[in-house]
Amino acid sequence: MRTVYLGTSEFAVTVLHKLAASSHRPALVISRPDRPRGRGRRLGSPPVAEAARQLGLKLAQPESLDDPVALRLIAAAAPEVICVCAFGAMIREPLLSSYELLNVHPSLLPRWRGAAPIERALMAGDERTGVSIMRVCAQLDAGPVCLQEAVEVAPDETYGSLAARLAELGGRLLVRALEERPPCREQDETRVTYAEKITARDRLLDPARSARELERVVRALHPHVGAFIEIAGERLGVRAARALPGGPAAGELSLESGRPIFGCADGALELLVVHPPGRRVMSGEEYVRGRLSRARLGRRDD
Repeated sequence: MRTVYLGTSEFAVTVLHKLAASSHRPALVISRPDRPRGRGRRLGSPPVAEAARQLGLKLAQPESLDDPVALRLIAAAAPEVICVCAFGAMIREPLLSSYELLNVHPSLLPRWRGAAPIERALMAGDERTGVSIMRVCAQLDAGPVCLQEAVEVAPDETYGSLAARLAELGGRLLVRALEERPPCREQDETRVTYAEKITARDRLLDPARSARELERVVRALHPHVGAFIEIAGERLGVRAARALPGGPAAGELSLESGRPIFGCADGALELLVVHPPGRRVMSGEEYVRGRLSRARLGRRDD
């Protein structure tokens, strides 16, 4: 089947590789424009654009899908289906009416429509999630679903591990949907939940919440976004953490045991891997040793 692929993120790269290896290899890949990236703000391509070049696929990076040039490129590719995965922009007319569009969405729709379904599933403590293949419509992730498969969420699952599994599953399901052409069924609107975009407020580990909730936040945001605590006006990144049944008062960071223990409303959070500002990522024990060493040097200077 002749396809065009729309994608941007690392998640979408895995799906693209599955599609390119099938008999439905895309005639055209469309990704977002190059943007400044990293601390140096050097211009860089989205992961899907880089993958398309490596795979020898025709690539376009228009500012908008409304761009007449983009529309002409899609029309010239004559797709029977446009496949979409983590493209990062709304798809509007005239594409919606002109083509069949199938989207790879990493949740069990109608649960977790929206921008951050994997993160929100982990934050909520969902025991199961999965991938849905759905037809794109004007409303956000509201189109009918033609294929869906669930996976179990492991107790220690992070965004990185879960996203990798769901991307592999998404690629397989997309190819299967193109080959089997299963019928689509409307979503149950009474069961809809939304996965809002991750903000700085979501990243802050608020000690007014329970340790188990905050542990889930750390796992949900690792390694791509990262959570943090605020201590003495300083932001300390937290890469891995473990909930404990007891500990210091909420909001207090204890170093007494040789491990950084952050007090929460219910229990405490042991900070297993941290990223102090301006320094490298390190274990919690290394962080405590560094803090205590600097404190001793400060007292000597006095």
